[in-house]
Amino acid sequence: MAGTKRSKIKKNDQVVIVTGRDKGKRGRVLEVAPLTGKIKVEGVGMIKRHQRANPQSNRGGGIIEKEAFINISNVQLVDPQSGKPTRVRYQIEGDGSKIRVAAGSGQSLEK
Repeated sequence: MAGTKRSKIKKNDQVVIVTGRDKGKRGRVLEVAPLTGKIKVEGVGMIKRHQRANPQSNRGGGIIEKEAFINISNVQLVDPQSGKPTRVRYQIEGDGSKIRVAAGSGQSLEK
């Protein structure tokens, strides 16, 4: 594999699903995997997995539901001004720092 892919989406960002089974849902990004170009979003892409009980880590067994990785191209960041999906661009500040900006409104996406 070559190097990592550049991801404009980071952990704890608010995103909206634009395609697929969960289209229209919103959620917070839990995990980003830049090597594979995938992300996990809270409450989206739920799958069922059989889990064996592990008394050592105090974990019960059974069928659990958890988030699966979805492709990063299936989500867009939420514009903080309008609340709609938006593309992301970078803007260089006066001090030379680079910040993420919503392409639609020009609002900063940094916390």
